[in-house]
Order: sequence, then structure tokens, then C-alpha cells
Amino acid sequence: MSIPQSGGGPIEHHDQLAQYLADGCKPKADWRIGTEHEKFGFCKDTLKPLPFEGARSIVAVLEGLRDRHGWSEVREAGHLIGLTKGLANVSLEPGGALELSGAPLETIHETCDEVNQHLREVKDIADAIGVGFIGLGAAPIWGHDDMPLMPKGRYKLMNEYMTKVGTMGRVMMRRTCTVQVNLDFGSEADMVKKLRVALALQPIATALFANSPFFEGKPNGHKSWRSRVWRDLDPARTGMLPFVFEEGMGFERWVDYALDVPMYFVYRDGVYIDALGMSFRDFLKGQLPALPGEMPTLSDWADHLTTAFPEARIKKYIEMRGADGGPWRRLCALPAFWVGLCYDQGALDAAWDMVKGWDAQTREALRVAASVEGLSAQVGSLKMLDLAREAVALSQAGLQARARAGAGGLVPDETHFLNALHESIDSGQSPADELLAAYHGEWAGDLQRIYAAHSY
Repeated sequence: MSIPQSGGGPIEHHDQLAQYLADGCKPKADWRIGTEHEKFGFCKDTLKPLPFEGARSIVAVLEGLRDRHGWSEVREAGHLIGLTKGLANVSLEPGGALELSGAPLETIHETCDEVNQHLREVKDIADAIGVGFIGLGAAPIWGHDDMPLMPKGRYKLMNEYMTKVGTMGRVMMRRTCTVQVNLDFGSEADMVKKLRVALALQPIATALFANSPFFEGKPNGHKSWRSRVWRDLDPARTGMLPFVFEEGMGFERWVDYALDVPMYFVYRDGVYIDALGMSFRDFLKGQLPALPGEMPTLSDWADHLTTAFPEARIKKYIEMRGADGGPWRRLCALPAFWVGLCYDQGALDAAWDMVKGWDAQTREALRVAASVEGLSAQVGSLKMLDLAREAVALSQAGLQARARAGAGGLVPDETHFLNALHESIDSGQSPADELLAAYHGEWAGDLQRIYAAHSY
């Protein structure tokens, strides 16, 4: 989940809202890659989730990273709730999952180095205190009451609101994890094409990275339970956004959408002020009930943009949001997949050609099918495995065309980061299929064995 944003001063004209987004446009030479990933922490002896405080806890991990690996602390209301180092930060999901929000980097080689360094540091601290971390899309065994709500004002407000707008909001907050990548755009037209491709192909990413077939101690009937959770969270702020594919899509149209997303809060002087269900349109008129007479700032707008949760979204960049958290090597595969598709014009044009004939019903059906069946899904004549094969081939071509070398020039491009996806396509199995095979096979139905088998 996002930290408080720094967007700018008072909003004096409506045009500033779209301009805030447009200010994200960058020349291609300045495009960067920002990778975020979440993982569940647990006590190795009990296999229970980490409490917030104590000898084996979230705070103990954060303090270890601070003291032994040079991170600077972030506090809210006196609580240690995050860390920063350079342009990267470590934050806490509502149920205590640990998230790395990586720095904007030029290549997947650098991104993977960052991921590896972070996980080595986390493992260093975790091993010393008897803690483990695991990458999955959903907590496989723990119940709601096992997961402590982190002491962040934003989460307290969201926790209260989620029961009013869907059935899965609190599940999402406490018991799901994701990996995502944030990518730049060069112009409004470039943003539109990338966002359309991102939304249309997000179900393919969901299928390739599906990694949450268990919930509350047993198989749940889905390959990506995390994706299922997001389908019943809050229809006002989630989904596949059919309007993005309509004529006239641009920054201003996104502003209209975001203004219709009900508010959660306003952040003032370190405090999250309850604005649950209120309208940012009223805020623009100085008529927000939570702050009567007060006008919003661009920082308020930036904060509000972080409370829309569609499968792909724009801020000053595009976020790809459809993948489950997963094993170490797939944390590099996700940014590689999207960079290959979006950062080479030929690959992007080909990806658009692949999806431009799909209607809203097809895109939504693919989303649902991906969560249930993963790579085995089929919608009409569209087979998910065939779509994944085509999309990964386009990504591979895009990475080859980028030709960003690594390892001091010994590795000619970034294509090897897709190897995990090629393996899934060759086998026809997502990570969830492999987990289910182990559960019904060598684990003999003992789901606790997932922690030893799949921890970082």
C-alpha cells in the first residue's frame, strides 16, 4: 500500500488534475522500471504470522534492516512502520506483509540485483531471530484473526470501510500479496496504448503468476485466490475499466474516473482524517464534510489516486497490478514481461494488435477465467496458454530489441529473466498447479509443508 504522497501545493484550477498526470511524461531515454513485491512473514517454530512487536516481529525485522543494513526509519504516531534508502522504501501491508518498493532503475538486471540484495538482507535478519518469509498470492492457512492490523491510520480507516462495499476487502488487506511493476510513458497517446495493453493482458499475467490455490488450510478452487478476492472488493475502485478502451481516453478521462472514486482520507500533519465515502469533487469546491471550507492540494490529489485499485492504473506512471506474489526467480520475471511488451514500440504495437479486437465482456471473462483456471483457462476460442505463449514471445522480442546488456556486457540482453515463464508455458502449468501437485502428492495433504518448501 502507498505511503503519503508529495504532489504539490493548492489546486486552483481543474486543469491541474490532468496536468499532474501529464507531468509524468518522459522521453524514452528517461524511462525507468520500478518493481514492488510483498511477502508474508512467519515464526519458524509455530508457522504463525509475525506480530507487530516483540522479539520475533515486524518491528524486529525493520529494526534489524535499519541497524545492520543502513536503512532509515519511517514512523507514524511513534510506531516504526517503514524504512527508506535512497529512492527505495520498505513498507508494511495492512496485515504485516513486508513490501519492497524499489527505486526507478534502467534495466531488469539492476532491478533483479535490487530484489536479490533486499531478500538477502531480509533473510539475514530473519534467520537471526527465527523468522521466515514466503512469497504467495494469499496466506494459505491463517485466518483473519491471526493477522494483526498494522498501526497505520490509513489502514484503520480502510478496515472500517471495507465491510460496507464488498465481501473481500479485509481479506485483501490482511491475507494477499502481489508483485507489480511501474513503468513510464512518453506522451498521452503512449500512455493510452500502454494502459489498454496493460489492462487487456493483465489476465495473462494473472494466469502466468497464479500462485494462491490455498486458503484457510485447504484448496480454494482457484489458481489465483488473490485475483478472486479483488473481484469482490469494491466495484467503485477495482476492475478492468472498459472506459479506457473508448474513444476520447486520455488524462482528463482518468481524472473523471478518479473523481468518482469515493475518498478514504485526507492526510494532514501526520494524521489520516476520516473522509470515508466522501467526494473529491466536493473537496474541490471547498465542501468536504471532513474539512469544511478547506481546499485540496496536489498532494491530496496524489494521495487520492493511490486509493483506486483497478487491474492497471496510472499516476505519473503505469502500475501493472494483476500478479500474485511468488518465488524469488519470478520477482524478476514480472518486470521483464511488461518491460518487453511496453518499452519497445514494435512489441507494444504487436501487443495492441493482439488485443484490440476484444470487447469488454471478453476482457472480463479472461480475468475471471485466469483466477479460476490459470493457464488452463479458455474463453470462447481464446485459450489462455496460447495467449500467454504469444504475449511472452512478444515480450522476448521486445527485450531483444532493447538489447540492454548485463554482467559487464557478458549477458547481451534481458531475455533470460523470462525463463521461468517459458517453463510455465512449456509445461502448461502455473505455480499454483505445482503447489497443488505437491499438496496432493508428496505433502499428503499437509499444507504446513508449504513453508519449508517455498520460503525465501
